[in-house]
Amino acid sequence: MSENDKVLFEVNGNAATITINRPDCLNALDAETIHALYRHAITVGSDPKIRVVLITGAGRAFCAGGDVKDMLGQALANPNKSPAVIAKETAGILHALIAELRRMPKPVVTAVNGPCAGAGVGIALAGDIVWANESASFNLAYTRIGLSPDGGTTYLLPRAVGEKMAMELFLTSRKVESSEAVKIGLVTRVLPDDEFKMTVADLVGKLAVGPTKSYAEAKQLVTRSLREGLETQMEMETQGVARTVISEDFMEGVSAFSAKRAPEFHGK
Repeated sequence: MSENDKVLFEVNGNAATITINRPDCLNALDAETIHALYRHAITVGSDPKIRVVLITGAGRAFCAGGDVKDMLGQALANPNKSPAVIAKETAGILHALIAELRRMPKPVVTAVNGPCAGAGVGIALAGDIVWANESASFNLAYTRIGLSPDGGTTYLLPRAVGEKMAMELFLTSRKVESSEAVKIGLVTRVLPDDEFKMTVADLVGKLAVGPTKSYAEAKQLVTRSLREGLETQMEMETQGVARTVISEDFMEGVSAFSAKRAPEFHGK
């Protein structure tokens, strides 16, 4: 399978879909897959015509985390290169991917359609909206193989489920079923398997025609709120309002509200 086949990329109108496409190994992340994901993330983040991004997995899994066989293969194929150097190179691209998704000025939806483990959890939590189907499960299995967590999981997971729950999941490597995942805040919604794709597509379709600048401001404000004090946060809200009040979408929103009609946003 070529690098281009390992990650599928599709644009439909204003929406882009990135699909991890290694179903035979539950979409485990080898070095080529991580590089391809990063390139696609840069593409959608830089294209103003794309107003929402969906990330999901092919087949019956979202992402099984790092491809351990690939890690070993990389070490054997590069005997003169330290395993630590190889690990740093791969983790560096993975972390650039997570950062790109988090700071992207448009909504990112992650649709967890089955097992999700390790760095796959990091990719899932990098989404602004994280939905799962009933077949989904989550596993922070790093310590099971004597590895340290990566993929932004030590940053994103505690913010989603709290410090103590995050610590438990890292240290025990236990599986979290979808029913528990929604209770602890790992995802915000769990949907029946047979309704999952259609409901996610409906969400993506609505976000694709929404007020993109407003979404971007909201995304940035919520992210910054986790490290700012109240007064600083409110000042940033003031600046955000000042930027969006002069946008075309705001004028359209106000006009539509006054005319009692549905707004037609253009992301400007």
